[in-house]
This record gives sequence, structure tokens and C-alpha cells, in this order.
Amino acid sequence: MSNADNDHRTRIEVTAVPTPQQERDARRLTTLGRVLVALGLAAGLAAGWVALPAFLYVRHEQPLAFNHLVHVESAAMSCDDCHGFGDDGSYVGIPPVSACADCHSEAQGETEAERRLVDDFVTPGREIPWLVYARQPDNVYFSHAPHVKLAGLECRRCHGDHGMSATTPVYQVNRISTYSRNIWGPRIAGGGPNEWDSMKMSDCTDCHAERGVRDHCLMCHK
Repeated sequence: MSNADNDHRTRIEVTAVPTPQQERDARRLTTLGRVLVALGLAAGLAAGWVALPAFLYVRHEQPLAFNHLVHVESAAMSCDDCHGFGDDGSYVGIPPVSACADCHSEAQGETEAERRLVDDFVTPGREIPWLVYARQPDNVYFSHAPHVKLAGLECRRCHGDHGMSATTPVYQVNRISTYSRNIWGPRIAGGGPNEWDSMKMSDCTDCHAERGVRDHCLMCHK
């Protein structure tokens, strides 16, 4: 037989045909692999969701335990009694220790926080170094007057039920931005389930849009 005849000879390749059992085993391995990949991805996301906030935020206790609720219920005080406006319309913010001294020149009760308030701050006239949850970034100008006096917003709109709290929440500060977590919000992506959970620029612009307020850069960045 010539080489030409060999070239035209039909070539038959023998391919192994998997048995039904082998096909079932292959499908099981493929399914198992997909399940393991999905579980690994879910575990990684869950670990990141829990671990990232723990790494990103540093937790600090306030210098003194403070009970808003007892002041509201027992002393019939309101937000304006400590966080009102000055004669010139400027917002007082955190009250000076002299305001506390009006009622706490002597200990009111026997708690450790009360003793420390009188001994460490009121008596020596030393200001309490509160960590401010709502402190805005340095490049942001915010005035309470137009929001409270003109727009009639309640404190709760931005600060939630803080005024009815019986304890001082842990202050959490972002390691990178150095801003309070109250500015960004409890969620990793920002914000939270309540309208007061964050104080980002988008929260301000959304609120302005709802009320027909026109924004421009110099309103907040001066």
C-alpha cells in the first residue's frame, strides 16, 4: 500500500465514554465545588463586615457618665436648658461646668459619676472634656440657628433620642478620617435605618431638597 493510500485512510479515534456512575460523580464534584466557593465567599464577606468596623473605629468612653433621662424626668429640664442659644443667637453647644454647678455644687446622690462630677470638675472649676458625637469636619460650617429658629426642626431630627438616654454611648472615631461614627452612620456603606443615624453631606442636601432649600457650596464650606 502506498503512502497516498495511507493518507486517505479513514482514521478512527477511540474515546472513552464515561459510565453513568462517573457522570454522577462528576456532577457531585462540580456541585460541591460551587457550594464551597459560595460558602467561602459568604464567610469572607461576613468576616469583613464584622472585622472592618472593629479595625476602622476606635472606641472611647466618655470622661463622665451622664443620664439625660433623669434630668428630663426628675428635674423637668429640656434641651434648651443646657443646649440653648446665646443672646447673640449663637449656639451654646456643650454647656460649661458652671451650668452644672448651679445644681451640683454638692453631690446629688451617691453614684460614682456624681462624686467625680463634683470632686473632679465642679469644685476645681475644670471643664469636662466631652467627646462630641456630632462634631463636623473642620471644613464644614454649621449653624443651628437657621435650622432651629427658622426651619423649626426639633433636636430629634438630627440627634435622635439622645436626649432621652440614660447612659452615654461609647464614642467611636474613624482611624482614617478622625471623625465620629455618628457622622458616617452605623452601616459600613453609611447611614442607617433612621433619618438621624448619620450627618453626611448627602443627608443635608436630601433634607434641603425635601424642604425646597437651594444649596450652594458657601452655605456650608466657608
